[in-house]
Amino acid sequence: MNTYFVGDIHGCYTQLQLLLKKVSFNSEKDELWVTGDLVSRGDKSFEVVEYLFSLGNRAKIVLGNHDIYLIKSYLNGFDELKTESYLLPFFENKKGAILIEWLRNQPLLRFDKERKFFLSHAGIPPCWDIDTALKYAKKSEKILKSTQCYKYLNNILSNHNTWNSKLNNIEEFSFIINALTRMRYINLDKTNSLNLIEKIPPHKNLNKNLTPWFFMKRKIPNNYSIFFGHWSALEGKGTPEGFFPLDTGCCWGKKLTIIRWIDKKKFFQSYKII
Repeated sequence: MNTYFVGDIHGCYTQLQLLLKKVSFNSEKDELWVTGDLVSRGDKSFEVVEYLFSLGNRAKIVLGNHDIYLIKSYLNGFDELKTESYLLPFFENKKGAILIEWLRNQPLLRFDKERKFFLSHAGIPPCWDIDTALKYAKKSEKILKSTQCYKYLNNILSNHNTWNSKLNNIEEFSFIINALTRMRYINLDKTNSLNLIEKIPPHKNLNKNLTPWFFMKRKIPNNYSIFFGHWSALEGKGTPEGFFPLDTGCCWGKKLTIIRWIDKKKFFQSYKII
């Protein structure tokens, strides 16, 4: 059995299939860990989710911010997605409801204790240790599965970016979602709050009050690896040892990246199919 990690697919179903063929992925034996953002931008979002659903427990995904948006929009009804035609099949296909329910039951964070790695869409807040990260991820996952999902997603505070022990339920849920699915930079102030606006890569950042989350001193031990996506501007590089950025901008015309766990070898599939 091989374990593979693949970056943000964003509806690039054809490129995903070509990449899996390139690594000889065996859907009966191998595991595919996916950084989230399965949908949006690419024109085959439905096919991506349908394929991963078909893999059963061979697919280990986490939710990304675009997947959260799809769930929210589906619960709100068709009108919210009129401008995003690549998501309409989830409304029009009879299997759409099944796939949305499957997404709602996917985690925000995955952890393999034996192999010492995490999978997150955006990353893990440096202020969280292992137990804290797992505790609050599970707390929000429980909400996403519940009848309270609609209420919480529609009241999420999109720019709530500071962590403390006195947050109310909506504030806490907002921070967890923002941190695990939207985080890139940390503000270097007394609060170490999340900066949810800046997207440029670190080597172009001239703001000395900002630093990438993975450059902060972290509470998770250094012998644990973190696989993440979300930040395509990184182009899969520029992180310290033990961090594996996998969003390499396939949906922007660049490439899709997969890493084989056993030897950390990278494989690529360009967006343009020759």
